[in-house]
Amino acid sequence: MGIVWKHFRFALVVLVVAAALAAPTFAQEKLRFAVGPFQPSPSDTRKAYEPFFKHIAEQLGRPYELVVTNDWAGISIALTNGQADIAWMGPWGYMLAHHQGGAEAIATVKYDGRPFYHAIILSRPGLSIAKWPDDAKGLKLSLADVGSTSGWLIPTHYFMTQGIDPKTYFQYRDGASHAANVTAVASGQVDLASDYDRNFNAMVEKGIVKREDVTVAWTSDPLPNDPLVVRKGFDAGLTAKLRQVLLSITEEQAKSLMPNHYTGWIAADHASYKLIEDAGIAVGKIKKP
Repeated sequence: MGIVWKHFRFALVVLVVAAALAAPTFAQEKLRFAVGPFQPSPSDTRKAYEPFFKHIAEQLGRPYELVVTNDWAGISIALTNGQADIAWMGPWGYMLAHHQGGAEAIATVKYDGRPFYHAIILSRPGLSIAKWPDDAKGLKLSLADVGSTSGWLIPTHYFMTQGIDPKTYFQYRDGASHAANVTAVASGQVDLASDYDRNFNAMVEKGIVKREDVTVAWTSDPLPNDPLVVRKGFDAGLTAKLRQVLLSITEEQAKSLMPNHYTGWIAADHASYKLIEDAGIAVGKIKKP
């Protein structure tokens, strides 16, 4: 009886140890997703983007958690500090995360079939600007937070190419969300504000503003759309599988998995965002590699 009990206990210990080794492995493999403030509120963003992240986790066979950041700079900090593994973020936020913490872009999202968009500066209706930007001097200008591509980096870089310091040329402020910028112009609180065409069109579609409530004073050259980004040191094999999952999303699947107008992904890497990197170097926010 003693020998039988001894063997039983040994077998039991083996099973317990095996289970203990297996269980933490699954828990440790939880994917930590993050997404920037693409919608007017964090709850709106979560509702719009979680189906996509859930699909990714299911395809990779992993549990997940999703964090929605309150500003564009916050998401790059999360990647840099290792608080997020994978993030859907703006191009400038990605560049900050790359230079600060070695994050890498692996794909670029398509919007209405195109992998690019435009930064815009909106003006309130009736504002007389015959020659841009000369006739805008002294007006109230609102830019978005310094982590925003279209809301801060690209307009700041544009003004620099025109020999203009926006902080002295305009009645300047920054730090607003894109939605707040649009409504501030439409309501006449400011004369000019930065945004991007995708956001403005979406706000018009939702009836938040009317197209005639504002005028587009300036439009940038095409900019690469949002990247999906992995943190430094993220498993290379899992990164390859993740890219494969992204590229396999069809336009039809995107209708149920992704927010309105997003139609899939194309492969990308750091070089895909050189235009953004060059602008960041020019305005002095990042150093030349």
